[in-house]
Amino acid sequence: MVAAQNGHGGAYRRLLAEMSDWLVRYFQRRLPPGEVDDAVQETLLAVHRRRHTYDPQSPLGPWLAAIAKRKWIDQLRSLGRRPTEELPEDLSIADHEASIVSASVLASLLEELRPAQAQAILLVKVQGYSIEEASSQSGLSASAIKMNIHRGLSRLTAFIEKTYDVE
Repeated sequence: MVAAQNGHGGAYRRLLAEMSDWLVRYFQRRLPPGEVDDAVQETLLAVHRRRHTYDPQSPLGPWLAAIAKRKWIDQLRSLGRRPTEELPEDLSIADHEASIVSASVLASLLEELRPAQAQAILLVKVQGYSIEEASSQSGLSASAIKMNIHRGLSRLTAFIEKTYDVE
């Protein structure tokens, strides 16, 4: 930011690119998907307009986070002022009871496992990661992932067999 304030164009472009990546992640957790790009652009414009106010003696992160927070609040206010359309009376919706029950049962079953076993099963068997992807995601070796899956599934099988009220 200091180089950008001193007129270094390359540093400024790199700074905006890095800020943009951070802002996308920030707004994806806080706004509907269709609003993220607008919020990022508004924030980058605010950074551009206010870059002269940045104090090089202070960390850049909190300065950027304060601007992003204000733009997030502005975006939320804007969403609240937009007219909404009435939903039609004959709009059909699917019954999500089975999905909700399944997710709840799965969560309670995974609580019976060691954390590493539950994580390995979630990554590979539920989320569809490969063994290698799960290994890099969890920081465990591929053989440890395989072992945790095998032991976790064995433990779940034993637990389910002991449970009488399983449908």
